[in-house]
Amino acid sequence: MIRHVALTAGLWIGLASGALAHPHIFIDTGVEVIFDDQARVTGLRITWAYDDLFSLMLVEDRGLDPDFDGVLTPEETTAIKGFDMHWEPGYAGDTYALLGEVPLVLSGPAGWTTGYADGRLTSTHLRQFADPVVLAGQPLVVQVYDPSFYTAYRIAQQTLLTGADGCTAQAFEPDREAADAILQAAIDEQAGSTDIEGEFPAIGAAYSEEVRVTCAARS
Repeated sequence: MIRHVALTAGLWIGLASGALAHPHIFIDTGVEVIFDDQARVTGLRITWAYDDLFSLMLVEDRGLDPDFDGVLTPEETTAIKGFDMHWEPGYAGDTYALLGEVPLVLSGPAGWTTGYADGRLTSTHLRQFADPVVLAGQPLVVQVYDPSFYTAYRIAQQTLLTGADGCTAQAFEPDREAADAILQAAIDEQAGSTDIEGEFPAIGAAYSEEVRVTCAARS
């Protein structure tokens, strides 16, 4: 996640200094699944609510909210809008969709918004499917995770099904004990490394939370 946020060297050092274990950023995630009038899924709207510390550091790094009242002016809001939406080529957006077990391709982000309230930055963005997805007996699975596990995602909001009829969504958490064992093994393997961030293995999928959307069969 951090790799597509434009940070100055000072903020990067503030996040990483002395931190030899992952993750460093925590995001509460919301998923909205959007259906068309033919009961096909056309896209996902993703919400990211950043943790207090990262939000504070980013706002201060950008020179915003100088009076520390926790409120951004319209000009400041415009200046920070899309701060996390300028993605590097090939970046999957830490959101993965599957039809059953078959991966689906999602577009880049569009229609993004940015807000700042109660000391937390929140953004939303729309990801679209190249072709509408028909849920014919197979679930739509939406997974949220950072492969590098620099960022930890938690599905903290009830999944919205917009335009759906006869569909349900259920959230699932990972086996955290097993995931923690994988993380500890990765940390042990990197012990003494001078570049633990650059060399850290991609273990984030072990912590993936996911939503499974199923729809009743249509006659």
